[in-house]
Amino acid sequence: MMKLLGGVTLLFAIAVGYYIYIPLPRTISEPWKLMVVDATFRGVVMMGDVAHSLGLSHRVHVINSAIVNFESLVPITNQEIQIEDILFDGVHVRVYQPPGQDGKLRRSVMFIHGGGWALGAPKLGGYDSLCRQMAAELDALVVTVDYRMAPDVHFPVQYDECVRAAKHFLRPEVLEKYSVDPERVAVCGDSAGGNLAAAVAQRIGADNTSAVKLKLQVLLYPVLQALDFNTASYQQNHNVPILYRRLMARFWLEYLGADLDLVQSLMINNHTAQEQNLMSLIHSKLDWTTLLPKRLIKNYKPVFPVTGSSGILKDIPALLDARAAPLLAEDKVLRMVPRAYIMTGEHDVLRDDGMMYARRLELAGVSVTNAHYEDGFHGCVSFAFWPCYFSVGIRAVQNYIAWLDEHL
Repeated sequence: MMKLLGGVTLLFAIAVGYYIYIPLPRTISEPWKLMVVDATFRGVVMMGDVAHSLGLSHRVHVINSAIVNFESLVPITNQEIQIEDILFDGVHVRVYQPPGQDGKLRRSVMFIHGGGWALGAPKLGGYDSLCRQMAAELDALVVTVDYRMAPDVHFPVQYDECVRAAKHFLRPEVLEKYSVDPERVAVCGDSAGGNLAAAVAQRIGADNTSAVKLKLQVLLYPVLQALDFNTASYQQNHNVPILYRRLMARFWLEYLGADLDLVQSLMINNHTAQEQNLMSLIHSKLDWTTLLPKRLIKNYKPVFPVTGSSGILKDIPALLDARAAPLLAEDKVLRMVPRAYIMTGEHDVLRDDGMMYARRLELAGVSVTNAHYEDGFHGCVSFAFWPCYFSVGIRAVQNYIAWLDEHL
């Protein structure tokens, strides 16, 4: 009996190890810890897919439910920070305010959470800890936008709600209510939140009716385009957790309300293969062979399929909309955006999105700080807190808050 039990235990341990282990780059931060996090997330995604296929619930709702349940376990930090849940022009936001105003005007950060426009619990767990940390260390008022997400809503709802919340907050009477210095307001976001933050910065910058402008933008590994899923970083990191190329394509299609069966077409750039006349008009905006430094291009080559799926861009026009893909904005729009801090990770499929945007902003005359982490992976900022405490995430949070402290 003991031998049988021992054999079963051994087989189970081998199976678990086989499921958890994936080959990772040698330079990635804390690989074994990342494997465990990734295995957990893959398990939740599979549960969502099974529930969806059985008609029990939408896959995204299952994943989000698991995220909310987990984030609810994260201990609350910086409990001295006062919070207020309120509506800004009909959009749910949470306001974080340090104690002890003393009549002085404070600086402020509007934070927009990531999660593929579909996932995330901005008032719980890691995001709550991050906003509390920013409020405490910057002595700043922090506003986090709890925008509605896919699959319940699709583009442009997420974008519109973030713009509405930002424009409401920047109204002089609202800034006065919260004792915020109108010349010291920044917008910040991670991943899909970085996408929305960049789009908000573009909209506010180009809006002649807005008397108050943003001073800074902080974009943490932002997703900025969906026309090329074979940039050098997509090719290099397509199987690196936690954001795989296939998952990013699914997030885009879910956000834009498109057919998820098109995932494979996006992954191999079939959606642009037969649109070369159109693509030639915007090629310079996302030509990574000229916008990226040679050290990142390495030996990777652009992918241009000989044949493709005609009509995808016509069926999903938002793929060409700068509100959804800020990298596609015109130079005249980029010239109006505030100074930028863009964080990128070497082991992230979205590395080149951030790098290309940084370069385009520089060419437009905007001051840019590009903080690149050689051991960074997608989502590391969210894993800077309990229970993960990834070292690269902790450094990334400390560094961007220090940059805000210096420049805001």
